[in-house]
Amino acid sequence: MPEPTGVSRAIYLAPWRIDLIVRPGVRSLLAQAKVSRASLARAIRGALEAAGAPRPASVGLVLSDDAELAALNAAHMGKTGPTDVLSFPLLPPEAYPPHEGADWRERRGRTAGAAGTGAATGEATEAGAPPGFALPPGARPHLGDIVVSVERAIEQAATGRGGQTGDVGWAPADELRLLVTHGALHLCGWDHADSVEEGAMRVLELSLLGG
Repeated sequence: MPEPTGVSRAIYLAPWRIDLIVRPGVRSLLAQAKVSRASLARAIRGALEAAGAPRPASVGLVLSDDAELAALNAAHMGKTGPTDVLSFPLLPPEAYPPHEGADWRERRGRTAGAAGTGAATGEATEAGAPPGFALPPGARPHLGDIVVSVERAIEQAATGRGGQTGDVGWAPADELRLLVTHGALHLCGWDHADSVEEGAMRVLELSLLGG
């Protein structure tokens, strides 16, 4: 998982806490994208609510650049070059309500990685903690972390390679909202390896984004 370096703050949107880290040098990219940190946190909250995530809970959001995403993509996915968003879920899919197209049995044993390619195996407790791990009284379970390349989001939006289908030209703020929504759903057990689940995921994203 990414190291917690950079400007950080906690955004509370009950019952969620979004632990936001902005990497050095990325603040200017956020200004260029004309997007607020609060709007990204609200997008994550919407996805968590729609996915039935355990509550209260926390989620990490790291706003970074192509260089870090390329390094994470190589380390965790074995792929070369940067990607736009990576998700690192900490709870198994069974911690969330079932949804269309999901087959958790086929996902057991996968490791956490890009865009929610899986989570740790085992049953989650009602409090959202991994098996065999008791949270201190009043502590929030951490659902995982989302890492976004603001640099790539801006480039994709500007060159018409954004959106769900990779052929949309729109505002960088819209691209970033889509990416954090997508990443949050992956934390909650959503995937798009199955065509049925992919279609359901796209419909849900459009609904959350007001499309």
